[in-house]
Amino acid sequence: MKIKYDNQLMKLMYFFESITHSKLKDCFIDKNDVLNFIVNEDIAKAIGKNGVNAKKVEAKLKRRIKIVAFSENLEEFISNLLLPLKVKDITVDEGIVTITPEPESRGYIIGRAASNLRNYEETVKRYFEIKEIKVV
Repeated sequence: MKIKYDNQLMKLMYFFESITHSKLKDCFIDKNDVLNFIVNEDIAKAIGKNGVNAKKVEAKLKRRIKIVAFSENLEEFISNLLLPLKVKDITVDEGIVTITPEPESRGYIIGRAASNLRNYEETVKRYFEIKEIKVV
């Protein structure tokens, strides 16, 4: 999937990098109107001690943000994307990703009318060739 950025996203990416001093892989606004920052390197540096960088970015932009560590490994990336929600197992079979969450996290992962799940699916499809994500 070819990713294109508009002027606004480029400015947001520069702003984020200047505050956190970390390298971004991607930045986009999801269906839930959350600004997602996909970080290439150390996520701790991007978040900052006690979340100071994340809080500063959120306060300046006056919108919710999510910072996710990118990984070339599909299972690890999905696990990073779902944090802080707990997942027991992630399996991939012929482009279909099956997630086995902890019981208390299941509802949050799926969301009302599977909205959260489809949002996660769209995010993963930006970087990996998958057909769909299922929760069991």
